Amino acid sequence: MRARLSSALALTALMAVAGGAQGRPDAEYRAIGGGALRSVLPADGVAADATVAPYLLRSRLVTNGEFAAFVRSHPTWRRGGAPALFAAATYLSGWGDAADPAPLANDAPVVHVSWYAAQAYCASEGARLPRWYEWEFAAAADATRADARDVEAWLAGILNWYADAGKTAPCSVAAGTPNYYGIHDLHGLVWEWVEDYSGLFVNADSRAKGEQKLLDYCGGAAVSLADRRNYAILMRLALLSAMDGQQDGANLGFRCARDPLPPDKESTP
Repeated sequence: MRARLSSALALTALMAVAGGAQGRPDAEYRAIGGGALRSVLPADGVAADATVAPYLLRSRLVTNGEFAAFVRSHPTWRRGGAPALFAAATYLSGWGDAADPAPLANDAPVVHVSWYAAQAYCASEGARLPRWYEWEFAAAADATRADARDVEAWLAGILNWYADAGKTAPCSVAAGTPNYYGIHDLHGLVWEWVEDYSGLFVNADSRAKGEQKLLDYCGGAAVSLADRRNYAILMRLALLSAMDGQQDGANLGFRCARDPLPPDKESTP
């Protein structure tokens, strides 16, 4: 318990430092009105709509160039600088040095970033990682519909990317058409961290850990999920539920989200 408390206090300190930075305050965030969501995650094992409150979502994934500017301003989050508790040995692997993503493209999404580092970056924009329901709500949209999940051709197109995901380095962000909400690349470029990734696991025994946790999820527990046709989303759940916060991946990036300002502060300069 004492170790957990120390870890939490250390992360809080790092987040506070990040929150004082400029980051990318000009990054574009799109307002999403929220509403009822037919989520793949069941409530108590029974399919039920989730309620998503209004929120703001970053229109583009965070890029190598943006994250490089962040780590230059915050040396603690450079490769080799972050505590092992918050970043694995593979953190920012592929970068030329601790603060330069070359030979990776500046406009490609940053990957090999831990959940802790992603949270710290979002704090520098006065933001946070999106929660699962927020990500799922926005990701249900295609270019013209708020919810395209019953469109077989759209689902098939997403699955085609999953078949080849990770075989090549991600290309530039926002190279294609944004979705109904003006959000780019929710599918087809990288996987994405969410704020509540550690609470997504569906298992009757919450004490499951490690390989057994992953096996239970991908096996019997997965059949209780609500929308088994949407296999691509279930794959994301399986990945995120198996991760620890200090881990990263060659195809795992992130974007940020914000809560709307109260009405009495929306016009404040």
